[in-house]
Amino acid sequence: MKTSRSLDDMIAVSSPRISLMQGSRDWTGADAARPQEWHRNPAPLERPSRSGQLVRLRQQFRREATERRNRRSGDRCLRVLAYSLVPSRSASPDEDWNTLQTEAEQHGYAMGARFHDVAVPVTTTYLPGSGAGRGVYTPPWKRPGWGEVERLIRGGFADGVIVLDRHNISSDDDEYRAVIKGLGERYQAFIHLVIPEEPSGAT
Repeated sequence: MKTSRSLDDMIAVSSPRISLMQGSRDWTGADAARPQEWHRNPAPLERPSRSGQLVRLRQQFRREATERRNRRSGDRCLRVLAYSLVPSRSASPDEDWNTLQTEAEQHGYAMGARFHDVAVPVTTTYLPGSGAGRGVYTPPWKRPGWGEVERLIRGGFADGVIVLDRHNISSDDDEYRAVIKGLGERYQAFIHLVIPEEPSGAT
């Protein structure tokens, strides 16, 4: 008996796999439940970023526009309007136009009319009673230049709009998503960004 027990001990020390198997014979009650809980509740995975969802949504409408163009007339370029939001009345959108034109050519788009708006800050109180405020820009649907973009897209004069980055449209995720969906679902149009979406900054 003594020899047999010491042989078991030697096997347990030399092989971790067997050691675990032997230990499992002694699990009872709460000890036995621990590994089951681990399998039932794995470590939470990182949630996909909101910006990733917005990129996919935007790309979906671009793909659909390309497929429609190919079905109707494969040789026609996708037509885009250019849009820019400048920080002040004295700022010129010319530099943006050059960047947007280069980007359009690289992607085989035919760039049409160009529109821009001046960013107009509106002071709002965002914490009740705090007296603290921050600058919020008017949403795109309240801007005259963006209104012209939508009017021409609605009339079938363009397949989409090209802008420098999402902040030319809106820095607010919900507002930006509403614009992407509105153009894509109502008018079958897409938004092309020169600088892809990045995660929103902490608020």
